[in-house]
Amino acid sequence: MYRPSKLLVLSLLLLLLAPCLVATAQNETRKQPQKKNAARKNQQRRKPLLSIPEVERKDVICFALYTVENKILKLNAQLYPLKEGEPRKVRLEVKKAGEWKVIAETDVIQRGWTAPFRVTGWDPTRDTAYRVAHGKTAYYEGLIRRDPVEKKEIVVAAFTGNSISPAHGGDISRDDIVQNIKRIKPDLLFFSGDQVYDHRRHYAAWLKFGRDFGEIIRSIPTITIPDDHDVGQANIWGANGKKASTGSGPDGGFFMPVEYVNEVQRAQTSHLPDPFDPTPIQRDITVYYTDMKVGGISFAIIED
Repeated sequence: MYRPSKLLVLSLLLLLLAPCLVATAQNETRKQPQKKNAARKNQQRRKPLLSIPEVERKDVICFALYTVENKILKLNAQLYPLKEGEPRKVRLEVKKAGEWKVIAETDVIQRGWTAPFRVTGWDPTRDTAYRVAHGKTAYYEGLIRRDPVEKKEIVVAAFTGNSISPAHGGDISRDDIVQNIKRIKPDLLFFSGDQVYDHRRHYAAWLKFGRDFGEIIRSIPTITIPDDHDVGQANIWGANGKKASTGSGPDGGFFMPVEYVNEVQRAQTSHLPDPFDPTPIQRDITVYYTDMKVGGISFAIIED
């Protein structure tokens, strides 16, 4: 009886399995780009939504906010990170008779890179061109507007929330908002909270806020007050500054470290009129509650 050799049987098996092996290899080849695409998508998901751009030194001043109350100008300049060896002082200049004159100088606060100014004896009856200056090349210009006391109607442009999270629509342009605000020509801008939605990177998000809205903020008095997301938690009831037990904040107080909370409030409120009572609350957390008049209308600026 004829018995096929083992070699012949193995050859037949290989011939029968060849299409399967080829198909499997082709499937694995197809999976490789899919795996790479999936890995790329995962990497993109892990990539932070925010980054602090490297700017030319002439652009190191990102934006500035201001208010005027009781003939006191309060202006806060927000800088990008300074490099080693660069000056830690910023100048405030105004244009008089066609020339720029230095009226104040202040130290840069490194934690948060802010430069707050307080100028007394300000004349609120006329528009004044200003510029913030750093070193010999960086300048940021704007206009301190006169108090419109003669107006019977005051226009306030109010905003709330400024998330760039994909779940909230993503990082869409704010240019349409800015252009419409320019057409409206409001007397006051009011950002009522959640200017920043990133719970751990306020500085980077605040710079982004300034890039988005700086074109109108530079020349219109602006009130900004932090809310829960600004200080890194989901809800906030100040509770006199006690330590919150969780980031969701239902028991009151602040969850993030005191230094972080104070940095947020320094960035967002240093330009507001002087606080009614500057005494810090528990754990040495700063306060900013105050009032401000625009065109004869008094606005209470309160905090939780």
